[in-house]
Amino acid sequence: MLAEIFLNNIVPIFLTAGTGFALGRTLKPDLRTVSRLAFYIFSPCLVFNSIYRSELSGGEFGRLAGFTLGVIGAMAALTVLLGLALRLDRRTLAALVVAAVFVNGGNYGLAVNRFAFGDAAVARAVVYYVFSTLAVYTVGVTTASLGHKSIGPALRAVLTVPAAYALLAGGLLRAFNLALPLLLERAITLLSEAAIPVMLVLLGLQMAEARVWPRNRLGLIGLASFLQLVVAPLVGLGLAAALGLTGTARQAAVLEAAMPTAVITTILAVEYDLDAAFVTGAVILSTMLSPLTLTPLIAYLQR
Repeated sequence: MLAEIFLNNIVPIFLTAGTGFALGRTLKPDLRTVSRLAFYIFSPCLVFNSIYRSELSGGEFGRLAGFTLGVIGAMAALTVLLGLALRLDRRTLAALVVAAVFVNGGNYGLAVNRFAFGDAAVARAVVYYVFSTLAVYTVGVTTASLGHKSIGPALRAVLTVPAAYALLAGGLLRAFNLALPLLLERAITLLSEAAIPVMLVLLGLQMAEARVWPRNRLGLIGLASFLQLVVAPLVGLGLAAALGLTGTARQAAVLEAAMPTAVITTILAVEYDLDAAFVTGAVILSTMLSPLTLTPLIAYLQR
């Protein structure tokens, strides 16, 4: 059973991302252009379409949002405590928090959820994806800045996240039972269907850019990966039980929480002068090790 789960749910993701990796190492396309296409067009259309067509109740939506913020808060608190116990300096502690808290719920998580649990799971995983993205642009930016920059830019950055507006628009149309004109609905559906493949190719392109491996940080890289891949899903299982998440919502939420380190954390590390090589190492190692943890987790959640 584990072999079947691995082959059918994990390997297709690595094969798809591998095309982006190969393209990145050979033709070296403009990564920023592909990233902007995913961020401003494909991802918002996927979020809108998933919410617009989903059967999520207001209560379930609220529990999923609470789950997302709860997991992020719990993991941030735990990571800070571990960092203080290890007597890390502020710069390294901030890098550890960024690397151990924010997961790749978009490129990787949405695809795994679709393969493992179907489109109903994607509609619920999208909630985690959007709220975790908002957390990156607020909590993540604030943490990465180490307090020497104003919180204003972090809050303003939230206003530039198109997926948040897509979530709001889709939710409002569903709440008031309003239908889109057919031509708009079909256009958004077409773009949303391209989102996951493009995001996986983008993941490969981003991995192709990562070339630095800091050997003197292997212990911390391993710790960040352990927190993401082992501790976070355990926290997720406990929080899902506490919030009463069951069925597909539980499957999607816990699986999202178990994803490896988000690639966007490398951008935060560079932008705010953290240990970028360490953060990049955490992205690479956690992504490479993720099949070892996600495969048994999917098997457990499918029971």
